[in-house]
Amino acid sequence: MEPETQNHDHQSPETSPSPKCCAKCGGPTTFPPPPKSLYSDISPPPNYRPVRAPAINLPPNNHSQAIILAPVPQSQKVPTITAPFEFQTPSKKIQSPDDIRHFIDSDTGKNFLGFVVALSESIRGHKISDPCHESQTINTIVSILNELLQWAEEIPPLQQSARYGNLAYRTWHSRLTDNSESLMLRFLPNELQAAVIEIVPYFNDSFGNSSRIDYGTGHETNFASWLYCLARMGVIKEEDYHAVVSRVFAKYLELMRKLQLVYCMEPAGSHGVWGLDDYHFLPFIFGSSQLIDHKYMKPKSIHNQDILDNFADEYMYLSCIAFVKKVKKGLFAEHSPLLDDISGVPNWNKVNSGLLKMYKAEVLEKVPIMQHFLFGSLIRWYDIFASCELI
Repeated sequence: MEPETQNHDHQSPETSPSPKCCAKCGGPTTFPPPPKSLYSDISPPPNYRPVRAPAINLPPNNHSQAIILAPVPQSQKVPTITAPFEFQTPSKKIQSPDDIRHFIDSDTGKNFLGFVVALSESIRGHKISDPCHESQTINTIVSILNELLQWAEEIPPLQQSARYGNLAYRTWHSRLTDNSESLMLRFLPNELQAAVIEIVPYFNDSFGNSSRIDYGTGHETNFASWLYCLARMGVIKEEDYHAVVSRVFAKYLELMRKLQLVYCMEPAGSHGVWGLDDYHFLPFIFGSSQLIDHKYMKPKSIHNQDILDNFADEYMYLSCIAFVKKVKKGLFAEHSPLLDDISGVPNWNKVNSGLLKMYKAEVLEKVPIMQHFLFGSLIRWYDIFASCELI
């Protein structure tokens, strides 16, 4: 019996290459199979990885998720102090995350944040030029800020090669510290004039650091702290809050932009493109509150240059966007991706509440910023084992 005939489809490699299956279409091919890839499907070779591909094997961003899930801060009334007064030179207390947690959980920390929320609510739905109650104290503070603006005109920048930090700023700041006590006495009533020892350090630290010639959200928070101290003393009342934002803070913002441009102040602790802004945070909060329930302007309206040109003087948020576009070159989505992302939020109410939560997490809960925060008799620091009650 003859051996079984072999399958004619099978041929030796010498005579004809064996057909292979194509990896793409499944049809026969004479090409050898590609070598087995050294890379997994999750992480392809770097040359082929898309530019905007998400990062590989990174843990979830729990910090951002915590901000989203956090409750929206609520406004609080500021309790005023009563005699006898115990004014003192304020000092720094925060040195660690535990200190931050102690401050945030204390009634002092909650009340300070509640004051910021109350200021935000006072300007809701109002343009900067809208009429409001303007007390003599408010008018005096605005005149003081106008005087500081005039100093920037009188002290021109020096010719120097350094890109940031014009040394003429130190002359401006030196004039500020020399005159700040007399500036406070212009609006303090006689029974509260002893408070200059406590409120002057907040005021002096509200306009940047004279050594580093920089400015950031910590200095801006010092200005809010100075306003909070005035509210604690009853110098600023609740009916003044609207004017505090639309007159005082708007003038403060004008002054700081002047100083930033004239003296080329360096951003203090900036997050670069991943931060909200190089210098400010509060005007975005107040500005988004202004635009809540606006009939026509939505968060996406910041991309309309005509709207910015015509309404930046009336709305702080639009003013901030216009300033960013003025000082930064290139595509807005590239140099300010966070602001670009916020423009996709459906309404201003969500923008405002999100920014309030972000301010608490990214400013008030950051040791590098709050380590410079000052505590005294008006903004109290309580012993870690003491009862946290406002006196």
